[in-house]
Amino acid sequence: MTDPWGSLLVQVIDDEIIVSLPGTSYSVTYYKRPKSPQLLAKNIANEDDPGSAMTLSDFLARAWRAGSTKARALGWIV
Repeated sequence: MTDPWGSLLVQVIDDEIIVSLPGTSYSVTYYKRPKSPQLLAKNIANEDDPGSAMTLSDFLARAWRAGSTKARALGWIV
């Protein structure tokens, strides 16, 4: 079954995880500071994209899960 909102794109570039929703303005970048137990976010989309069926809040919730999953797979967080 295809997600009606589309699939998130998760990219790892250097020491950052960038999560975006293709075809929209939604994007967020996650990174981890040395000795920090968690991810931090920057370059966060800040308004709903009128062309997307997904709200910004829904995107950020999904992006956090996707980014955290990727960070665990990379061994960045436990």
